[in-house]
Amino acid sequence: MHNLHHLHPKFSIITVTYNAGKVLEDTIQSVITQTYKNVEYILVDGGSTDNTLSIINQYRSMIQQVISEPDRGLYDAMNKGIKMATGDYICFLNAGDAFHEDDTLQQMVHSLTENALPDVLYGETAIVDEEGHFLRMRRLSAPEHLTWKSFQHGMLVCHQAFFARRDRVEPYDLCYRFSADFDWCIRIMKKSKVLHNTHLTLIDYLNEGMTTRNHKASLKERFRIMCKHYGYLTTISHHIGFVARLLYKK
Repeated sequence: MHNLHHLHPKFSIITVTYNAGKVLEDTIQSVITQTYKNVEYILVDGGSTDNTLSIINQYRSMIQQVISEPDRGLYDAMNKGIKMATGDYICFLNAGDAFHEDDTLQQMVHSLTENALPDVLYGETAIVDEEGHFLRMRRLSAPEHLTWKSFQHGMLVCHQAFFARRDRVEPYDLCYRFSADFDWCIRIMKKSKVLHNTHLTLIDYLNEGMTTRNHKASLKERFRIMCKHYGYLTTISHHIGFVARLLYKK
């Protein structure tokens, strides 16, 4: 079968920032150096007080849309980004994260073999340190065939390595403070027929520890989200160990 080079989807890459001056430049550079050019870059800043805005201004001509204003937190800012996006696919690249290679988007498009654009494109995530040096692959690796039921076992695909078609995307549910991305991915997968495994490492994810307090709150939220989508008994049976850790971890 001949290669299909006629698919030329537009990617909306959204970076949400708040006082991200230390790590933002690498992220911007990883987007603007992509060899694939059908990209719109959107920066949603929460009203930073550090040098974030001066870094954005340095690259302003390469960034299609920028807003800087207070928001009600990360997921509210991400919803603003969704509203601004016009691409075929939406990707959230956090400040500090980067595309794995300069031709990552190009390789993703090349991996498409059908005539139609899949609902979701996904791949693997590498964990890197502040210098961008490879530490390890993400502990959970992407399943060969992703379905909405895959996340019964946890978030098998990192949010940044989950590119959803914009016409399948819904807003994040702001009642979740830590794990709205988990719920968002499941809702999108429920509506999706074709989820395409690119078999590529897509993202270099900056290894930042979430504070332990947030970690526990986020696990509790994730548990609630699993119960909502998969039912209480299924969730508990998959996560007996998880529930025990939740109860006994002080």
